[in-house]
Amino acid sequence: MCSRFSRRGFLKRTAGVAGALTGVGVGRSLTLLAAEAPSNKLATAVIGSAGQGMASVQAAAGERLVALVDVDDNRMAGTLKWVSEKAPNAKGVKSYFDYRKMLDECAKEIDVVFVATPDHSHAPASMAAIQLGKHCFCEKPLTHDIAEARAVAEAARKHKVMTQMGNQGHSGEGYRRLCEYLWAGAIGNVLETHTWIGMVNGGTGGRPPSKPVPQGLHWDEWLGPAALRDYHDGVHPASWRGWWSFGGGSLADWACHQSDGVFWALKLAEAKTCTIECLEQFGGSDERFPVGTILRLDFPARGEMPPVKVFWYDGMHTNTNPDLKDKNGKMIETVVNQPPIALELQAKSGLSFDKGFGTGGTVYVGDKGVMYTHNYGGGPRIVPEEKHKAFPVPEKTIPRVNGGHFGDFLRACRDGKPSCADFSYSGPLTEFVLLGQLGIKAGVGKKVEWDAANLKVTNLPELNQWVKREHRKGWEV
Repeated sequence: MCSRFSRRGFLKRTAGVAGALTGVGVGRSLTLLAAEAPSNKLATAVIGSAGQGMASVQAAAGERLVALVDVDDNRMAGTLKWVSEKAPNAKGVKSYFDYRKMLDECAKEIDVVFVATPDHSHAPASMAAIQLGKHCFCEKPLTHDIAEARAVAEAARKHKVMTQMGNQGHSGEGYRRLCEYLWAGAIGNVLETHTWIGMVNGGTGGRPPSKPVPQGLHWDEWLGPAALRDYHDGVHPASWRGWWSFGGGSLADWACHQSDGVFWALKLAEAKTCTIECLEQFGGSDERFPVGTILRLDFPARGEMPPVKVFWYDGMHTNTNPDLKDKNGKMIETVVNQPPIALELQAKSGLSFDKGFGTGGTVYVGDKGVMYTHNYGGGPRIVPEEKHKAFPVPEKTIPRVNGGHFGDFLRACRDGKPSCADFSYSGPLTEFVLLGQLGIKAGVGKKVEWDAANLKVTNLPELNQWVKREHRKGWEV
């Protein structure tokens, strides 16, 4: 179950050392971090320590790394090799393939848990850490379903732990400037938004044939809370996002980044109801997410903000426009599922695909103008550029983050002041993002009526099975 090395003494935390090392980020030298007083370091563990989890490993190794968890022995070996070479002061690190075993054995030794598993295990792993009173960083989306997001956020509040979700753009300057411009009236009242990402996390058809579990992969632990099934191609290590049982498609993969500004600037957390409708979808099945979707969410007025239409576009779709041909005159078979208004802005304002606008972004349409942002909220501008230059630069009213996204979290763990994307914010953001899945499950043209206070679809009750799923015994939230 685990590989044991020498056990380092447990360091009991006190308020007297809580303010040390404010703002340390991943990019800071591990050697420099290692030179700081051991008594100032947080004892850390990482659940899901390969792939995307390596960013958490780097942050954790900059503190006092106690334990690593990964269900794949081969990938764990690579992570341990990195730790031995790049973080030589991380001595005696223990390794596990079951995070429950790690928490049972190491709970008294650790202060902070990083969670970077596939989506379906985010909530069970995070909840287990929080209930033990551990600070928790979890990759996005915070959870696999809406009810989990509400439960994990409430648990973090109850246990008074510091938290952060891995939507790195929320630490950046872009979304702060966007909010400040929109709240200053840069384009008047925002009436609709259009967000897109040119990413495919889906497919067609059913489950592939069963295959033997690869050597070194602990399949039961990989499944975690999901229903038992045979191992098959297309899920481990990196393709699970396109499967309903494990991921959330391109929507859950990217909307926590791309739609963060929509949720934040337009104060959608204040909305008690909304409707969701899938306008188009391409591909998909009972097992797999579509390869492309267009969704529309309608939110009522929030305070002084009027009702707003929120559109989401993801993936690719088959091209039926004969005017779209490549440089050799061959018809382009698939195109990025991009909103017409973005194409229009590119044509009229000279915005370039090469600068990221074609890959993903958001357009905000107000009653007095238009703004856009690139990926992760970068480069917010009023269009055309002349209007942006003419608008008075708004005051910086939102606190800025020092030390990067991980640094902000580690700072919070020390001084007890919440991070910028703690679960009280990122839980509701995740609920908002996952609403789109209800529209996909309802099917094209069916409007879903959502009661946010009660976490319930009111007009199509059969969809409520997707709001709160059943967890396998031993992996409950």
